[in-house]
Amino acid sequence: MAFENIAMGTFFLSQITVGMLGNSSILFHYVVLISTGKHLMAKDMIMKHLTFANCLSLIARGIPQTLSDYGFKDFLDDIGCKLVVYIFRITRGVSLYAMCLLSCFQAITISPRNSRWMNLKHGAAKYTGPSCSLGWLVNLLLNIMALARVSGPRHKENVTDRMSYEYCSWSTSGNLATSLYMFLLCFSDGLCLGLMLCSSVSMVTILYRHKRQVKYIHSAQHPLKVSPADRATQTVLILVCTFVMSYSFSSVMVIFTTYSKYPMLWRVSLFTFLEICFPIFCPFVLISKMKSSFCLYVPFSHRR
Repeated sequence: MAFENIAMGTFFLSQITVGMLGNSSILFHYVVLISTGKHLMAKDMIMKHLTFANCLSLIARGIPQTLSDYGFKDFLDDIGCKLVVYIFRITRGVSLYAMCLLSCFQAITISPRNSRWMNLKHGAAKYTGPSCSLGWLVNLLLNIMALARVSGPRHKENVTDRMSYEYCSWSTSGNLATSLYMFLLCFSDGLCLGLMLCSSVSMVTILYRHKRQVKYIHSAQHPLKVSPADRATQTVLILVCTFVMSYSFSSVMVIFTTYSKYPMLWRVSLFTFLEICFPIFCPFVLISKMKSSFCLYVPFSHRR
């Protein structure tokens, strides 16, 4: 086994372990809240679905790539490859949908009382749960074609029309149905990214105006304190920026590897890291903003 394979596998294993620990901590946090009878806020409900999708993304994308880097070949058959890729496609779409929903919800929440979005505040909180469930259902149906396009690496029929990436391969043959399907995927992703962009610009504008107004109210002897709403908005903006950067770079890598006939290890590994970068980074942004809640039941946080 080459040294670069061992190094890449160890790197992925460490990153997946860190990401799983972070996401599991947040899921445990919500389990504790629910078990103690506390009602989850709409924002927390979205984050719960986002964290669960992050866990499945790390498992479905990171673990097979790690095993492949360590030299395990053909450890997935056709059914295993279809299942792994299908789960990752679903969770990737749910993450995009949840981030779009979270950014739009936060933009509506912090909108001023005289805003035209004021009437949507109560409705947004009421329909958050059904909206999250709808996101899973839509992505289950939207990515179902991946089951027909993906197969194991030992699939030898029509080799010229298939692209192999170590542990799985998928069809690259193009027809009208495939083009329409890709257009549908791009349209749904573009719609979510567009809504995220609009809501993020709205949140930045509202925060800027609020900061200017408060600056004239407080005297120099009373330093400005960041409100919980502003702190939550800053967290959402950090997550949105991280997700968009990870999504954009991974999309560029998709185009790059698609037109490369013989993808090298570092290309596939870099592509995989960009795809799981957000699930690894996301929980620690949330934990940094939830320190007070974690101190209630995490001993080392309480001592610190």
